[in-house]
Amino acid sequence: MRIAILMTNTDESAFSQQHPKDGEKWKALLAPKRPGWAFTVYSVKDGKFPKNESNYDGWIVTGSPASVHDDAPWIARLLDLITCIEASGKPLFGACFGHQAIALALGGEVGQNPDGWVLGSVEVEATARPPWMEARRFWQYGAHIEQVTKLPKGAEIVLRHEGCPVGGFRIADHVFTTQNHPEMTHDFIAALVEELASEKPADVIEKARASLPLSADNGLFSDCIIRFFEHERAA
Repeated sequence: MRIAILMTNTDESAFSQQHPKDGEKWKALLAPKRPGWAFTVYSVKDGKFPKNESNYDGWIVTGSPASVHDDAPWIARLLDLITCIEASGKPLFGACFGHQAIALALGGEVGQNPDGWVLGSVEVEATARPPWMEARRFWQYGAHIEQVTKLPKGAEIVLRHEGCPVGGFRIADHVFTTQNHPEMTHDFIAALVEELASEKPADVIEKARASLPLSADNGLFSDCIIRFFEHERAA
């Protein structure tokens, strides 16, 4: 299977340079379980987009500290690409910014979380059970202050957690999203919390630090993503 990873992370800080790029994080999550898959990373935040969408069997839109509402040409271009991918019926997965971008591109809405930042490990409930999901509850790492506030037409909520009613959604069997970060390792989220400690409210950082021993079920959720991409779809 040929997967295109649309890399949206705009963080070019010294902290970011010390850690693997998002494309590498996604490869590390999925490639060990599917060594035969081919992953191609496009740094869309730098204006680098695939020239031929038909070359790929599936798509991943990554997370980013950018907002989907930012006035940046690459975001508008990404939203247009998302609409084309969705229309093709090929599997499209999005995480955090990617989840929000897919929602916005397809007619949903994204706004500020009224409860403020979600940071650290969060317990996620599966509100629906598409064929590629088995667990009813699991843990994921979160890092967001914006979230989907209105679903696109035809979408169904499949995940939620405290302060985030739309923690993930599906459209038929070809779109699947999560507001959180299955690609983040424990070491990375722990380092990120400390990196943000001087910028975010003290109570947010305290809660995030306290949540980290709960870890995240990345292995379980990577299985969900793989099953989503491999799910047999009608021609």
